[in-house]
Amino acid sequence: MQTANKAAIVTGAARGIGRVIARRLAQDGFAVAINYAGNQVMAEAVVAEIVAAGGRAIAVRGDVAEPADMEHLFAKTRVTFGRIDVVVNSAGIMSCLTIADGDLEQFDRVIRTNLRGAFVVLSQAARQVERGGRIIALSSSAIAKSFPGYGPYIASKAGVEGLVQVLANELRGREVSVNAVAPGPVATELFFAGKSTEQIDRLSKLPPLERLGAPEDIAAVVSFLAGPDGGWINSQVLRANGGFA
Repeated sequence: MQTANKAAIVTGAARGIGRVIARRLAQDGFAVAINYAGNQVMAEAVVAEIVAAGGRAIAVRGDVAEPADMEHLFAKTRVTFGRIDVVVNSAGIMSCLTIADGDLEQFDRVIRTNLRGAFVVLSQAARQVERGGRIIALSSSAIAKSFPGYGPYIASKAGVEGLVQVLANELRGREVSVNAVAPGPVATELFFAGKSTEQIDRLSKLPPLERLGAPEDIAAVVSFLAGPDGGWINSQVLRANGGFA
């Protein structure tokens, strides 16, 4: 896939990993639709960065779990850029709670955004990406660790991986690849939230490379999957985690 005159959608792109993915795809030559749920100021700041660097970008508000919002996102992207070649579902939330607590409200909240949201976005992507396009979802290497308190989050991301592999088979004959990227611990607001300094230090030492990942590390993997050298990778989960699991 040559990236000139091609367009990408990145959900959850106002901050964190999604923000850096959007910037990287813009550097790679994609016009980028920046999806955000609520932080318009940060989303517009990403657009301004991309435009200042000579790229093309728009910001589109929408909840990934709401079909009407995602229909609007995809329609706005197509009207603005004329096509959709890459879709990256990066939107996600994480709440730490034990299964014994039985907090269904928080469980439903995580599943709604991470799993239902992925289903809605992948559904739109499956219908709208151009022939030869790329669909990429963000999972998590936490799946392999079974950390206490991560039950809802791990369940949601395990579901995402299942959807990715099924969709890859459903799109047989379309020349559209579907993959997931599963980061290990990455230095983002989502990762730091609710953790003590001791917990962060311990988690940073788990990978053999003995550091937290940077958002740029994950964006580089997405760039590979979305770019001309990633076309033969399909129905895979790339665990970008420094050997974390």
